[in-house]
Amino acid sequence: MTPLLHKPAGKGIFITIEGPDGSGKSTQIDLLVAWLRERTQPVLVTREPGGTPVGEAIRAILLDPVRHAALADETELFLFAASRAQHVRERILPAMQREEIVVASRYADATEAYQGFGRGLPLTLVTQVNFLATGGLMPDLTLILDIDSAEGLRRARAVAKETPSGEMDRIEAAGLAFHQRVRDGYLTIARREPGRCVVIDGARPIATVASAIRACVTPRLGL
Repeated sequence: MTPLLHKPAGKGIFITIEGPDGSGKSTQIDLLVAWLRERTQPVLVTREPGGTPVGEAIRAILLDPVRHAALADETELFLFAASRAQHVRERILPAMQREEIVVASRYADATEAYQGFGRGLPLTLVTQVNFLATGGLMPDLTLILDIDSAEGLRRARAVAKETPSGEMDRIEAAGLAFHQRVRDGYLTIARREPGRCVVIDGARPIATVASAIRACVTPRLGL
């Protein structure tokens, strides 16, 4: 059995930004990281899937809508977990040991929302796989940017794509009903873990959302 990975006592803070596609995670992470660095806070900004060379290679597989369109749901689950396992051990824990603030786009909650609620894989299986990948390491604070699923997809499809030909990536292409289940999953997680998760209305103006995020982060960091 994998050993538990504990946050180094009194060191660093682990913040994740979550939410459905098109909720504005990338924009808000950029603004939050810039705000923290203006206050001379040491920050590691990273993302999932990705964050390491192994993770980025896995990301390319997961998002490719042409060559890997037929990925089995279970394959998708294990690929996300493989990326996360490497990410935790190669980047997240070392950064926290250096007393840095880790700001990550997506983490274990995304797997529960997308592969559990979205794909319909058993939540007990998703929990077990997540635990194996993370060693039990969970964020100190998770900010869930909420948005209507149809509006989120409209926004996601209007921005630059990671796919070579510019079409929807494989996850975006799963359809509206899938993304509605993902949103419901995130809101369920937030209700279950109110001490860690804060839901923020991602449909509001960018500056308003950024202010709400800073209001959540400030007391955690004593700024």
